[in-house]
Amino acid sequence: MDLADEVFGAVNEDLLWEAITHYRASARAGTHATKNRWRVSGSGKKLWKQKGTGRARIGSIRSPLWRHGGTVHGPQPRSYDYAFPKKKLLGALRSALASKFADGKLMVVTSFEVKEPKTKLFREALDKLEVEGTTLLVDISTAENKNLELSSRNIDGLELVRANEVHPYHIMRYTHVVFAQPALEKLQDSLKKSTSRRSHEAEPAAEKKKPAPRLRKTKAKAEVA
Repeated sequence: MDLADEVFGAVNEDLLWEAITHYRASARAGTHATKNRWRVSGSGKKLWKQKGTGRARIGSIRSPLWRHGGTVHGPQPRSYDYAFPKKKLLGALRSALASKFADGKLMVVTSFEVKEPKTKLFREALDKLEVEGTTLLVDISTAENKNLELSSRNIDGLELVRANEVHPYHIMRYTHVVFAQPALEKLQDSLKKSTSRRSHEAEPAAEKKKPAPRLRKTKAKAEVA
């Protein structure tokens, strides 16, 4: 099949790093917590009178200055997620696909047709593709192909995702990426539309500046297994 240059043409490593960092940050639980002086156990009674004892003034046994006292400015539960522009995410997805294609780790099959939910049979089919290491499978829809989900879920180092849910983190995490042809065609069309829309929006501003250099028009091809 023919691959579009605007999708598989270039790799932006900085954009990839930003997208993966955002994904991992949003996946953090953020449930860490420390107890301040109002949460640790202990009486709130003043231990001795303010003056006349010759000792330092103290108001509570739960003071952070004391052993078993509260923690000052400790971490509290919070979310690590933050806003990430959709255009940058789509650009990172194009870079991830281009990186895997340049490394020769991107494969395309006609379809994932599994007649019966048998892990052994599916493992034999993957061995024919000579897939070594961890593998990401991308199908057009996992709900319609229930046998594929049942056959692949018990294989270690293998993950199955839908084409509309694939993230640059998924592509870069696994050694090999195997696409079903309808899934790759759908993903490529959506990424091409985003690039064409972006270039159309930038046309009025581009008229005032010098024309940007164009990518060399070469057709990249991938063998269909």
